[in-house]
Amino acid sequence: MQFEAQSRHYFQNYPGAKFFVIESGQEGVGRLYYVHWTREIRVIDIALLPEARNQGIGGMLIQNILADARAAGKLVSIHVEKNNPAIAFYQRLGFTPIEDKGVYWLMECNPVLSAPVTPAS
Repeated sequence: MQFEAQSRHYFQNYPGAKFFVIESGQEGVGRLYYVHWTREIRVIDIALLPEARNQGIGGMLIQNILADARAAGKLVSIHVEKNNPAIAFYQRLGFTPIEDKGVYWLMECNPVLSAPVTPAS
């Protein structure tokens, strides 16, 4: 029920959002929601199961989104909880905090200005 409520919220508040199940082999290991806007691609939600983390899966997904944004001349943005260790991961990829949203940072990357980075797991 929580997944359904969350999905409903995302699709109502982010018209045109896309949802993907992240698979490794034949198993679902995470989820990704994102939306293309005029000036940016917003990563709404990305989550991996603990056993799928630190294997380069998230890095590959974000690199693909950055490549799409670079080709379209768009920015990429994401909200990240301030206590989330993934902040360092996003900073390595060129994201910087641009707005304090209480418990979240709104982080943004301009992939046109940032050179592609191979993320460390």
